[in-house]
Amino acid sequence: MKIARLTFVSATGLLLTASAFGYFFWYKPAFKSTVKKQASDNALYKEAADKKETLLRLTTKAERAKEYIADHSFNEKYCFLMDLRIPSGTNRFFVYNLQKDSIEKAGLVAHGSGKYYSETPVFSNKPNSNCSSLGRYRIGKSYYGKFGLAYKLYGLDKTNSKAFDRFVVLHAHECVPSEEIAPATICKSWGCPTVSPAFLNQLQSYIAASSKPVLLWIYY
Repeated sequence: MKIARLTFVSATGLLLTASAFGYFFWYKPAFKSTVKKQASDNALYKEAADKKETLLRLTTKAERAKEYIADHSFNEKYCFLMDLRIPSGTNRFFVYNLQKDSIEKAGLVAHGSGKYYSETPVFSNKPNSNCSSLGRYRIGKSYYGKFGLAYKLYGLDKTNSKAFDRFVVLHAHECVPSEEIAPATICKSWGCPTVSPAFLNQLQSYIAASSKPVLLWIYY
């Protein structure tokens, strides 16, 4: 996995470094050939714009996470950022190094289905809604349930304050692939951030090594 690095400057708020640019704008075969059709050109321009917006959301959340962490005694080195505006077949769960301003790991994650199994995420804090809840979470203790290893989650905002009571936890499921499958989509959960077993093993190493709680932030 390539590591994305970001450098913040006061003039513009942030400046993309070469490695950060490389993470979100790596070359694909479609970029290597001359595109003659205007429709194809427009699709490429939109893809580039979407990736820039994704990176802007990420860096904005990372800066706000640093402020929250400093005031609430969370792990100062790492946090987990989850961008549900990214399609589910694309990596959208990021292990973010707050000291280096870089993405260390990235993986797929399922969002809540809602009552009608919407492909587009629908958010709610209500019990039995089967929806994802936006906001900051404290990752709690691990346990072994019907999905194997899982981590309790405690919602820290009004938008996710009932997460613990709703049994919203961080866990893995075989239906989530280990690699990107876009433009195809992945399975849905009942509101839990659900990752692949392989990716949860990677997340476990960060959580287990931390003497302080790790912050998870789900945003859109």
